[in-house]
Amino acid sequence: MNSRDLIGIARRLADGSVSGHSGRPRQTDLCRAVSDAYYALFHALARCCADMLAGSAPTNRDRSAWRQTYRSLEHGLARNQCSNRVAMSRFPVEIQRFGETFVTMQRLRHQADYDPEMGFARSRVTQLIDRTEDVIAVLNTADRGQRRAFAIYVLFRARQ
Repeated sequence: MNSRDLIGIARRLADGSVSGHSGRPRQTDLCRAVSDAYYALFHALARCCADMLAGSAPTNRDRSAWRQTYRSLEHGLARNQCSNRVAMSRFPVEIQRFGETFVTMQRLRHQADYDPEMGFARSRVTQLIDRTEDVIAVLNTADRGQRRAFAIYVLFRARQ
């Protein structure tokens, strides 16, 4: 999955162009936009994990190991890890902000997908998409060692 494509879909849903309601998207479109923005975030993190642990250059990595690492990211574990303020405080601010956004967007995605009475304002959804796009870009430019440490942190449970 390409997170940029998912962000693009979310934007088209939020502006109503997918359903032909330009300027006045339906609530269904806005809910789907929130969900797609979360999945852009999730897939950006999965790619980060795979790139940091199995290699980012397709020609220099084992495809199977990269795919296994990508698919190992769990929604719940990643949310729990990103919610741990003490542990997250050890990471740079840009990774902390990514984690905070991940937690927020996952909660909103659950509301968007499962709460039939949930409603979103178009302006709020646009802000969420912008924030999501921003934290993905910042994560991708963060220090490589910190990204690797974050990938390990969100993929693996700590053992005592």
